[in-house]
Parts: sequence; structure tokens; C-alpha cells
Amino acid sequence: MIKGAKALRNHIVHLIIRSLAAVLLIFLFACEKEPVALKEKESPLIEQNEDSTAKERIKIGFSMDTLEEERWLKDRELFKEELEALGVEVEIMIANENAAVQLSQIETMISNGTDLLVVVPYYTETAAAIVEKAHSAGIKVISYDRIIKNANVDLYVSFDNEMVGELQAEAITNLVPKGKYVYIGGSVTDNNAILLKKGVFNVLKPSIDRGDIQVVYDQWTENWTPENAYQNMLAALEANDNQIDAVIAANDGTAGGAIRALEERGLAGTIPVAGQDADLAAIQRIVEGTQTMTVYKPIQKLAKKAAELAVALANGETIETDSKINNGKIEVPSVLLSPIEVNRDNIDDTVIQDGFHAKEEVYQE
Repeated sequence: MIKGAKALRNHIVHLIIRSLAAVLLIFLFACEKEPVALKEKESPLIEQNEDSTAKERIKIGFSMDTLEEERWLKDRELFKEELEALGVEVEIMIANENAAVQLSQIETMISNGTDLLVVVPYYTETAAAIVEKAHSAGIKVISYDRIIKNANVDLYVSFDNEMVGELQAEAITNLVPKGKYVYIGGSVTDNNAILLKKGVFNVLKPSIDRGDIQVVYDQWTENWTPENAYQNMLAALEANDNQIDAVIAANDGTAGGAIRALEERGLAGTIPVAGQDADLAAIQRIVEGTQTMTVYKPIQKLAKKAAELAVALANGETIETDSKINNGKIEVPSVLLSPIEVNRDNIDDTVIQDGFHAKEEVYQE
């Protein structure tokens, strides 16, 4: 019996040992599998690293004054397309002609991690605060189309705005070398309007000095609105008993307002009118004969050049320019593109050929 009990006890011990061994094997097997499970949990970390790399892409902030005029809609879309084609992220904000709103939007873009700012300032005289905010955050600023005054702007990209005015005045004086002129300016808050007027009067001055041309009305147009231009033109006509020989308007919107006033007096088509921007409505008026000319600024070229320079500057590259424009504080490195006169004779070879406007829209076919 003792031997039997001993044998039974040994058998039980053997079973316990085998059971413990099995449990140990299961535990060891589980431990071997655990690193695989950890690797699977690490996959989100890899994705997070990929996301952080994506976030390292250059981010450009584009601050715009307004989208009221047709041309600014084109600027927004073309500039965005050019930047995205370069693999750059872009954030666009519109200030709706409000300097305080524009500054607030700039602060938002800076806090959003913008690497470089491209700015169309609403009020060029007070926009220096934008540059100060950006520079304090280590961000460079490009003035787009309109220069920011009295600030350390890093770069200015635009068309030669004095040349725009010169083209307008040359076209009109060729048609009307003598007579009473009306000048409908742009917004005094826009430095381009000032440059444009300078170009116009560069050409007119010799004729004015000789007494061949009299500028009988000269007024700025608040916020560039056609309605304000219309009111200005009405005032000019009333002050001169409708005896006007030529009109130079700062852009096509103001030209449209002036032509509306001329139409009411039965004078549309009889008095030469100049504009700028090559808006579709203006090109149609040229075809109809109520507007004489406009100045075409190939926005595609401006957007492309500005996008390339913005990326280069954001990457820390040095930009060499042939021109510098004094903004009241410094000589700002400037890239100035050439504008083009458009009249009835070259519509097809300019705005239509470039795809700026479709032929069927221009001729309303």
C-alpha cells in the first residue's frame, strides 16, 4: 500500500510538473508575440511623422484688399493655382476694404503658421503695421500689385503703374491733342492710383503748359467704385455745360461709371474714354465704341512671377531685381512687368489670344 501510495503521489507530481510546463510554454509564446503587437501599435506614429513632414511644406498667406473688381477674382485664382502647382500650401483672406480687418487677418495667418505673406494692401499708407507684425514673427512680406508705404517691405511685384497712365494719356492725346479733359482718378488710399495719375500727367503736362489741353475736372474716386465715378462724371459735365472733349479714368470700373453719365447726356461714343485692367465689360464697350481703350496687365504673368518669387524668398533665397521703388522709407527691391494698350484694332491679338477673355464673350456671339 505504501508503494502504491508513493507511486500515486509521484504520478500526481509528474502531472503537476507537466501542467506547469505547459503553462510556462504558453506564457513564453505570448511574450514572443508581444513585440509584433507593439509594432502594429507603432504604425500610427509613422503616419504622424508623415503628417508632420507634410506640414513642413511652405505655407504662403495671401491677404487681399477686395474682390469687387473683376481683375482681383482672376488674381486670387491664378495666384492660388501657381502656388499649388509649386507644391505650396496657400491661405487666402479678403479684407473687404477694411484696414483693421486686414491687420486682424494678417495676425490670424501668422498664428496659423504662415511662412511668408503676400499682401495687396487696402490702405497703402497705414499698411506698415502689417509688415511690422510679420517681421516681428520672422516672416517676410511681398507687396503684390500695390506697394506698402513707409515700411521695410522685402519685395514688390507689380506692373509699371506709371507706364499704365502714360499709355492711357498717349492714346487719348493722339486722338484729342487739344481740348477739355476730365480725369477720374482711383482711390487716394491706393498708391497705384497715385502712380497712375503721375504717369498720365507726365504725358499731359507739355500740352497743358502750351495751353492746348485744359484739365477742367480732376477728382479721386473713393474705393474705386463705378457709382462714385458716375457721380464725379456728372459733376464734371454739369460744371462744364457738357462741353468735354476727353476722359481718362483710372480703371475700367471708373470708366464704366463715367460712360454711364455720358450715356445719360447722349455723349457716349462721341467722347474718347480711357480705362485700365481689360475687364470684359470694358472690352465689350471698346467693341461697341463707347470706350476707346484700356490697359491690359497680363495677370497670369504677374501671378506666376509672384508665386515663384514668394517660394524662393520663403526658402531663404536672395532675390536680385533690376528696379527699386521708394516707398517713403526704403528703396524696395521691385519686379515690374510691362502693361499693354488694348484698343479696337488689337483685341484679338492680346486679351483673346492670351485666353484672358473668350472671343464669343467679347463679341457676344
